[in-house]
Amino acid sequence: MELYYTGVIIAISTFLIIGIFHPIVIKTEYHTGTRFWWVFLVTGIICVGAAFLVANVLGSALLGVVGASCLWSIGELFEQKERCEKGWFPKNPKLEKKGYYRDEVKCEE
Repeated sequence: MELYYTGVIIAISTFLIIGIFHPIVIKTEYHTGTRFWWVFLVTGIICVGAAFLVANVLGSALLGVVGASCLWSIGELFEQKERCEKGWFPKNPKLEKKGYYRDEVKCEE
């Protein structure tokens, strides 16, 4: 019986790639804010485009996963800013002094 590992390798790699992008988004937002969202866009488009050109199934799948993760990270970057504003994650004091984060709107009753 011959075993094929491609699907399992893609699954494990996808899990690891998504896991790697989580701290990348957090660190990017903390150190630079959302101003480099375009880097994720360009990288994502390049990776997805390259996935169409790679004949190897494993290579094409991994490029597609990295590209999709980059594109998904754009939204996560802006959501991370909101999480910081809510106090769920620490704010960067340097960005806070520059007025990067909006103030909490407090309900007055």
